[in-house]
Amino acid sequence: MIPTPDLAHISRSTYEHVYEPAEDTFILLDALEADASILRDGVAAGRCKRPRLCVEIGPGSGCVSAFLAKIVGETEAAYICLDINAQAAEITRQTGSANGVPLSPIISNLLSNVEARVHGKVDVLVFNPPYVPTSAEEEAQAQCSYTGENGSESKIEAAWAGGSMGTRLLEMLIEGSGSVRWPLEEMLAPGGSFYFVAIKQNAPEKLVERLRARGLTSDIVLSRRAGGEHLFIIRAVRHIDTVE
Repeated sequence: MIPTPDLAHISRSTYEHVYEPAEDTFILLDALEADASILRDGVAAGRCKRPRLCVEIGPGSGCVSAFLAKIVGETEAAYICLDINAQAAEITRQTGSANGVPLSPIISNLLSNVEARVHGKVDVLVFNPPYVPTSAEEEAQAQCSYTGENGSESKIEAAWAGGSMGTRLLEMLIEGSGSVRWPLEEMLAPGGSFYFVAIKQNAPEKLVERLRARGLTSDIVLSRRAGGEHLFIIRAVRHIDTVE
């Protein structure tokens, strides 16, 4: 069993502005650990190499990327952690240092600041998105608070406010819309995997269908009830034969 990363360096007050690991974090860790051989040895979809590029969107504390780095082990893999919240980026850097793993945080809205560099190269992509259904106005205000627009202070609401179905940012990532230039299947390397968290209100079965319609192998790999939420981990894999 791989231990949960050490987060003792993070103060309680920090979690007022940075998402604190919770049940959705831990189910994601469990799914990654269950796929340890796939992630470490690259056997998914015929990929015959160890990961070279791992990307997490919205790392918050950096817990998930630090855990993923421990799974992959001693390699030359790069771990890029993208967060719109500058405080989360700094905490992620500290978490990498505290756990002896090379995390590289970058302030970015989804993939916007690295898209051209990582296009078609991402071996492992991880996302615990804002998934709680909210009004479009509430979601927009929450995201604005993270960017510090209008002099606003970073607020934790942006970590969970997900728009009408709770999937607005996820849909942008999958389809390559809004601030995202390329669709998911073009961002992943051949054989690359995408893991993300969803809840029942996000219609996870329909998300799987949409991913399959884009030529990806997709399944719900883990589900769990936690309090009033029913959590799901969905995995999508780009096959080798989808490369042009």
